[in-house]
Amino acid sequence: MITMNSLEYIKEDIQNIAEAILAVLDIDVTIVDDKLIRIAGTGRYIDKIGEKLDGYSAFKKSLQEQVSIIIDDPHVSTICKECDNKLYCKEHAEVCCPIMLDGYTYGVIGLIAFTESQRNIIKNNKDGLLNFLGKMADLISNKLKAQIKADELEFEKKKLEILIDSMDKAIVSIDVNGYIDRYNSKFKKMFSLNNIDIENKSIVNVLDFINEPLNKDFKKYKSGMFFYRKGSYEIKGIYNINKIIVKDKLKGYVIDFIDKREAIKNYNRINKDYKIILDNIIGESNLIKSIKKEAFIASKSSSTVLISGESGTGKELFARAIHNHSNRVDNPFIAVNCAAIPDNLLESELFGYEEGAFTGAKKGGKLGKFELAHKGTIFLDEIGDMSLHLQAKLLRVLQEKELDKIGGKTNVSIDVRIIAATNKDLEDMVSKGNFREDLYYRLNVIPIHLPSLRERKEDIPLLIDFTIKEYSKKLGKNVEYVDKDVLKVMINYKWPGNIRELQNIIEYSINMSSSSVITLDVIPQKLKNNSCHEAIEKSGEIRTLDNLEKEEIIKALNKFKDYKKDKELAAKALGISRATLYRKLEKYKIVSK
Repeated sequence: MITMNSLEYIKEDIQNIAEAILAVLDIDVTIVDDKLIRIAGTGRYIDKIGEKLDGYSAFKKSLQEQVSIIIDDPHVSTICKECDNKLYCKEHAEVCCPIMLDGYTYGVIGLIAFTESQRNIIKNNKDGLLNFLGKMADLISNKLKAQIKADELEFEKKKLEILIDSMDKAIVSIDVNGYIDRYNSKFKKMFSLNNIDIENKSIVNVLDFINEPLNKDFKKYKSGMFFYRKGSYEIKGIYNINKIIVKDKLKGYVIDFIDKREAIKNYNRINKDYKIILDNIIGESNLIKSIKKEAFIASKSSSTVLISGESGTGKELFARAIHNHSNRVDNPFIAVNCAAIPDNLLESELFGYEEGAFTGAKKGGKLGKFELAHKGTIFLDEIGDMSLHLQAKLLRVLQEKELDKIGGKTNVSIDVRIIAATNKDLEDMVSKGNFREDLYYRLNVIPIHLPSLRERKEDIPLLIDFTIKEYSKKLGKNVEYVDKDVLKVMINYKWPGNIRELQNIIEYSINMSSSSVITLDVIPQKLKNNSCHEAIEKSGEIRTLDNLEKEEIIKALNKFKDYKKDKELAAKALGISRATLYRKLEKYKIVSK
């Protein structure tokens, strides 16, 4: 293996230097590296390039002791007497000069005389030859140093390019006149420039939101907002400008861009997931306390959890809380709604695929949700909607802890904790052959059943208060609570949509409310109808329409009696005009106080 600090790395240059020395001195040259391997040579040494000098020699002594050596009479030289090749040596004289750089010997230059005339050249010009070879050694060491420096710079440049290209930000660098010289792949992708050559183009012409003054004088700008549109594609975000200063001189600028929507989405997801723990789940009823305790115990296990319950009871909320209480909290939580993805796509979404697995497969393949959730938790919502074919593949993942990617030649080992959820009766589905019995028992190791809202009515006031605060802030309204009549209606309501329906009704009521209190007149009609039906069913009494109308009018008048526009508000609440209200007051002989 050739390393950057080896003479082998610049052997072409060294061979040229050897031939230049031959041309000047008319004496054969051989040059060895720090392992005593010939890397250059002239004359009879050309065919020996690549061979190693074994045993003791003048070259080895020069290399190890970092000294220059001249042998003008091999018969009397002590070095030659110790040489392992002395019996076969045909050399008349020899000069060795070490090639040194920063205190290390990288090799040796050798002049070899094979004739008496060449020996005389060496013998009669020892000082001049040593000086000349010393300069040649310095030339080689400087070339090596320059090559090492150039390669280090190239390495750092490549490393920096890879680092920048791996960043989540789009980055572009420009010169002092605003012309693009470098950019990463995220930059071209963010601004939909993949098929356009932008190098040496003006940033002003590439990005229309950067205007001419900005190009002429970047010193006035550090950051800003941007909106970019190209055809039907558009993006909003933030950019930051940083100067490139070299020896107190401005050489250019680096601009980074952040996709605002992506940044906000990631921020919200991270913060949302982090905050969801069992203590954050609203409810103080004995029933919900017991379930929180079960969920906490489940979080400390690696066994599969099956959360059941009606739609809107908070199954994903509990799944996230279980993950966040577990030792997998620092690893991914991946949620998949099995009912929301078509069956023919769900397999590739869950298990991924290899490149070329099918027509239209992405280059490089795709990681499935299970691989993305490695070392973490995968939440399979609406598991009851999964096909029998995929149920079989899921069973294998549970049993073998490995998955079979589409088009894959080998199975992929994974470490994933599975939490599944359903609003269906899986036992009934098993009995009808619509759900695999073996998978059901694999999933139902730790069952957690979430109660409906009508089963935990004592938690409704807490949920209402929390939801009002949340949506009032979201909608910019100053709504603080519900009045006692609304609370009574909401407690008695059956809540088929559970907490999700409660959130919907509170949001609607806040939107409709013009005061700080949610009253009966702003809640959805279906709640009032339900209340009315229940009241009639309980009493069993059939009352006349006139009596019902009179009572409602009196109720409305009492409600708004402290307001200046009490009649107008009462009429509005009753859904009639003010004139109609006065006629009704006269008809029923109601005296307004």
